Amino acid sequence: MPIFDKSGRLRKRVDFTSAAARGRKLYLPDFIIVKADSEFSWPRIGINVSRKVGNSVNRNRIKRLIREFFRNHRDLFLSADYNIIARGGAVKLGYDALCQELANGLCRIGQQNSH
Repeated sequence: MPIFDKSGRLRKRVDFTSAAARGRKLYLPDFIIVKADSEFSWPRIGINVSRKVGNSVNRNRIKRLIREFFRNHRDLFLSADYNIIARGGAVKLGYDALCQELANGLCRIGQQNSH
């Protein structure tokens, strides 16, 4: 299973748009998680942080924290494509709060698909 190389990421626009079209969305206070079924046997992740969220320093910090969360909590991600979209409040989060919110969200979105 790839750690976080190119095969573990959503990289092309078509990957993001197809995940948005066929995936389930979960709205959290500071993030939106989109989960779509994938033909791969490992999870892939895409991260979106728009300019509305903050300046480049803040946007890149959020992306680094999400990537670190992905590396450290691989067991929470099922074999699917995930797009994590940061919302405005994500700038204020520390790593622990970000982990807690995303972990709760991943558990909830995993339960939605099992029904």
